Amino acid sequence: QVQLQESGGGLVQAGGSLRLSCAASGHILFKNLGMGWFRQAPGKERMFVAAITGSGDVFFVVDSMRGRFSLSRDNRRSTMYLQMNYLGPEDTAVYYCAAAERQNLALREVQYEYWGKGTQVTVSS
Repeated sequence: QVQLQESGGGLVQAGGSLRLSCAASGHILFKNLGMGWFRQAPGKERMFVAAITGSGDVFFVVDSMRGRFSLSRDNRRSTMYLQMNYLGPEDTAVYYCAAAERQNLALREVQYEYWGKGTQVTVSS
């Protein structure tokens, strides 16, 4: 079992930045897990944001956020990060981290076995 805990959300003004963290725990070898971020805006379905390989050497961000969002991970600390820059009100959502039992990129929600409870990000205009 893998437990995931997000942190770093909060209220930020448009144009600002936030860094979200996702800490993993449990009987795991963190580097064997592909990790991802999803978000769910009010009244909308949850959507895929980004994913990173187990080694951390490759990450993918959806087109609409590419250039503003980036991922990294520290396998020694079993933690993944989502750096978000130039935030706008459209980025307001609950952000979820997820873990997949695979080392390569997992780009679809169904590929993820474990989920955090989410962290709220609110961007004011």
